[in-house]
Amino acid sequence: MYKILKKTIQSLIPSHLLFRFESPLRYFYYLFFIGNRFQCNICKKKIRCFITTENDKLCPRCGSLQRTRRLWHVIDTEFLNSKSQILDFSPSRCFYHLMKKKNIHYISSDLSGNFLSEKSYDIKAIDTENETFDLIICYHILEHIDDDMQAMKELLRVLKRGGFCLVQTPFKEGQIYENQNIKTPKEREIHFGQADHLRIYSVKGLTARLEHVGFIVETREFNETQENKHGFKTKETILMCKKK
Repeated sequence: MYKILKKTIQSLIPSHLLFRFESPLRYFYYLFFIGNRFQCNICKKKIRCFITTENDKLCPRCGSLQRTRRLWHVIDTEFLNSKSQILDFSPSRCFYHLMKKKNIHYISSDLSGNFLSEKSYDIKAIDTENETFDLIICYHILEHIDDDMQAMKELLRVLKRGGFCLVQTPFKEGQIYENQNIKTPKEREIHFGQADHLRIYSVKGLTARLEHVGFIVETREFNETQENKHGFKTKETILMCKKK
C-alpha cells in the first residue's frame, strides 16, 4: 500500500515540488496514524502504528527509518555536546532537520545531490584539516565506495583523537562478499542487494578493515522486542570506531 501510494505521488508531482511540500503532505498522511501506542523519537509524534514495508518501519509524520531512530537514540544519549564538531555523510532529511535544531556544530556532506548538505566532500579525499571532528556519522555509505579502505583512512585522519565514527552498512554472515567483475546495476542488485552497492560486508570483515587502518572498534549489538515503542529494529549492529 505504502509503495503504491509513494510511486503514485512521485509520478504525479515533480521531485522539486515534493521536497518543497514534503512536510504538509506527510502531515496529512500522518493524520490517519494518530494514536498512543508508539512514538517516533525523531519528530516526537505519537502514533497507533508505523508504516510497515518489506524491510522497515517508517514514521508516517517525518519518514524516519528504523536505523535513523536508533542512530538518534545513540547520539542523544551518548554523544550530544554543545562543543561537538559533527560530520554526517548523506543524512536523511528528518535527521538533518533535527540536528540543525540542536546547539551543536553539525555539517552534512553529500555528492549525489539527493540529500541536504552544506559540503560535497569526496569521502576518499575529505577537503578539511586533520583532526577536525569529534564525531563522524558514516551510515550506509561504505558499501557504495570503490576504494573503501582509502575512505576509512580519511575518516580516521579527520577525526580528533578520542573521537568516534559511527559506522553501519547492510551486513551478512560469514565473510565480505565483493566481486569486481560485477559491474552493471542489475548485476549489483542481484549480488549485493542494491544497484549502487559494490559489496556486502560482514560485521567481522568490516571490523577487520576498520581496525587495519587504525580504529579501535566496538561492536554494539541492540536487541528489542518486536513491538517496541520507538519502532527500532529487533536486531541491529553499529560499529563504534574510536581514534586512539
